[in-house]
Amino acid sequence: MSSRSSSSSSLQAASSSHPLDPYGWDEDWAAQFAPYAQQGLLPGRVVRVDRGQCDVVTADGLMRADTAFVTPHDPLRVVCTGDWVAVDRDGVPRYARTYLPRRTAFVRSTSSNRSEGQILAANVDHAIIAVSLALELDLGRIERFLALAWESGAQPLVVLTKADLVPDETGLSYLVQDVETTAPGVQVLPVSSLTGDGTDVLAAVVSGGTSVLLGTSGAGKSTLANALLGEDVMEVRATRDIDGKGRHTTTTRNLLVMPGGGVLIDTPGLRGVGLWDAETGVGQVFAEIEELGEQCRFHDCAHEVEPGCAVLAAIEDGSLQVRRLESYRKLLRENRRIVAKTDARLRSEILKDWKRKGAEGRASMQAKRGHVR
Repeated sequence: MSSRSSSSSSLQAASSSHPLDPYGWDEDWAAQFAPYAQQGLLPGRVVRVDRGQCDVVTADGLMRADTAFVTPHDPLRVVCTGDWVAVDRDGVPRYARTYLPRRTAFVRSTSSNRSEGQILAANVDHAIIAVSLALELDLGRIERFLALAWESGAQPLVVLTKADLVPDETGLSYLVQDVETTAPGVQVLPVSSLTGDGTDVLAAVVSGGTSVLLGTSGAGKSTLANALLGEDVMEVRATRDIDGKGRHTTTTRNLLVMPGGGVLIDTPGLRGVGLWDAETGVGQVFAEIEELGEQCRFHDCAHEVEPGCAVLAAIEDGSLQVRRLESYRKLLRENRRIVAKTDARLRSEILKDWKRKGAEGRASMQAKRGHVR
């Protein structure tokens, strides 16, 4: 065996026995961390963030670190759960000095009017979108979650929780089909944390890599997290029968190792799911509309009244649902408004488009009035 092969084998052996392997540590992370290792810093993964402090799991165990050195004005660059950080080996307090470049990042817009994004989780491989079957399906909300998930770079997975509340298999099958139509290219899995149905399949799907659990309050995320973790780690409270809402049993984002492999980030229930520069994600959710758009006569077809529009033709022949097109337009408009708040060029384009449509509307009204006369 050559010295290079021997060296490579030794590196692999060392990597495979690293204490942080269960948390997702691999050779690529080790290579990126090498310059910080030379500075005497420790690698660690952030398992929880709270008010300028973060809990970090390292080869030396769990420690608390101050994030003062990694707190820029940009809210998308603050330390978050799932980050890999370089921390001091000792000192009081210990500091997280920097974090490694993120492979993926799940970002939403804040509910404020400050045009800010909020990062919910970093370095995620699977985005588990929990949807409760205790209430009527909100397909529009599912599409919104999916757009953010695709944009993050993670692979989405829709989990229909509380499947035991659906009285028959036929009804459950129809619900799964409805969501599959809404989520092209995404696995849809009905589960029941009460009976255990489907939880083993879900555990197998997410056993490799990092998964983030997302959904509204009352979607059954904490119960599902406990089922995946094999113990009652997350507190669970009763859901109100009147509206299916929970009481935010999860108040912080926590990263936990699953017994079957992989790690899980549980998140608080999200009241709002605002898009944040997610045009690519929207296009992925509505892939069938994007594909039809390529067949339109005009490359800049708005799919409204243009002749030769393949999207409108699909609406007419019933192969495309009107609801899907309306949802597609709504999310694109919302995303453009968010991006325009920080993009002067796009703001100018939108203003020109409004003026053009206003002029066309006035011209149409004048033509109608002239025709009446």
